[in-house]
Amino acid sequence: EGVDLSPDGRIVYVTAEADNGVYVIDTDRLEVVSILGVGARPRSTGFTTHAPRAYVSAENDASVSVIDTSTHTVVERIGFNDPRMRPMGVVAAPDGAHVYVTTGRGGTLAMIDTNANQVVGAVEVGERPWGVAISPDGQTLFTANGPSNDISIVDAVNLSLRAKVPVGERPWGVAVIPGS
Repeated sequence: EGVDLSPDGRIVYVTAEADNGVYVIDTDRLEVVSILGVGARPRSTGFTTHAPRAYVSAENDASVSVIDTSTHTVVERIGFNDPRMRPMGVVAAPDGAHVYVTTGRGGTLAMIDTNANQVVGAVEVGERPWGVAISPDGQTLFTANGPSNDISIVDAVNLSLRAKVPVGERPWGVAVIPGS
């Protein structure tokens, strides 16, 4: 289950697999302020900074829900038409123009245009990618590919695979530490 903090630090989204929803927690009041239905087996949340939006993946529904974070309501659902595509990890580009989603058994990293809320591209990255992170400048993406025991490095501008780096057994998460 995912625990993701909004860019301003005011809310936390906690995906709840058994409830098919997201618990929205106000970090000042330390209480749940909303529970949102987002589809079967929610996994991760990516917050945009240019608009009050969050994108939540639902693995078993093969969809990503778009949430207006100012009202805590689901405003749209983006479907993946291929049944192999199982949305998992989600990260937003720093400029908010795109959201990137790993597709688990689909083996790809998909790119969503946040203006149209449509999948506009994908690149094969490895076996069952789950975790995803983006560099602070928005130029490079990293996916953790569990069964293939590697991390993929992807050029975010043209959505192309730059390299695969072996990292040990079954990596599921990846993080970028700015300035290191």
